[in-house]
Amino acid sequence: MASERDAAIEEATVDAYNDDEQLTGLFTMIEEHLAVPFTTTVLGMEVIMQKVDLTADSIVAVCARGRHRQRIDLLDLPLPTPAPDGAAWIDAYRHWAGR
Repeated sequence: MASERDAAIEEATVDAYNDDEQLTGLFTMIEEHLAVPFTTTVLGMEVIMQKVDLTADSIVAVCARGRHRQRIDLLDLPLPTPAPDGAAWIDAYRHWAGR
């Protein structure tokens, strides 16, 4: 698993020259490969994870419950079991970020 994760990080960051470019590379891979929407639980409430978004220093999940929307740092988003297709990219991002 670690070698697959390291290979994914390498693939996402191969042409990146600094942390910002590496973050953008990881975001691109997550955006392209993560199967959304999916349902997960945040603070005991079921939410729909609709998409990912890139901020100045992190990747966030845009989650919805009814009319309400909340951005949650992807590092803190609980994943459902089974995890959605493409969740290995979230694992790679979390490892890259040091968590």
